[in-house]
Amino acid sequence: MIEILRLCASFLASTFRFRAALQAENLALRHQLCVYQRSVKRPKVRPADRILWSLLAKAWAGWRDALIFVKPNTVIRWQRRRFKEHWRGLSASGKPGRPPVAEEVKELVRTMSSMNPTWGSPRIVGELAKLGIEVTKSTVDKYRVRVRKSPSPTWRAFLKNHANEIVSIDFLVVPTVRFRTFYVLLFLSIERRRILYFAVTEHPTAAWAAQQVVEAFPWDTAPRYLWRPRLGMNGNPRLRR
Repeated sequence: MIEILRLCASFLASTFRFRAALQAENLALRHQLCVYQRSVKRPKVRPADRILWSLLAKAWAGWRDALIFVKPNTVIRWQRRRFKEHWRGLSASGKPGRPPVAEEVKELVRTMSSMNPTWGSPRIVGELAKLGIEVTKSTVDKYRVRVRKSPSPTWRAFLKNHANEIVSIDFLVVPTVRFRTFYVLLFLSIERRRILYFAVTEHPTAAWAAQQVVEAFPWDTAPRYLWRPRLGMNGNPRLRR
């Protein structure tokens, strides 16, 4: 029994001595690191060091307490950089972009589009598929020949060319001092900015407005275009021929 107690006491003493020696070694190492940190402004870090601490930060919860030579944010930055470099390497391993289009296919698309100007890109894609050539609509749009059309005249050019044939028509609301409201139907010549005809009523109706149009343009004096300045659904003035 006494021998067992002696062995236990020896084991405990050796355990305490080992732990004390380990703590003393940790203290000495940390002190040397502190001295190194005070004397060296920026330690030289190799890629292997970055990889080691990136793995430690991922697998060990107490890595921040043992870190001395750099800040924890620096290790996190190393992890992000390593992640980007990993995926950049995977992306660069393959061939970037779409496969190139053969020159024969490009020339065939140009020839088909120039000889058939009414064909659209889906029609050309279908015709090429009949020949065993698989291309996308975007490829045909890129290489097809487009027939340039003459630009359509602008609204200002139309008014300038047909000003003598256009009459503007609109309603005006006129309140009175006795709180009555009159509606004025006005016909205005676009060419001269001249009032051709006007009529006033308190109760405008469709039949009344149609009768005013007849009275404003008797016989064959009606204009070619009748312009209603109120904007339509698409934002353009309504023009009736």
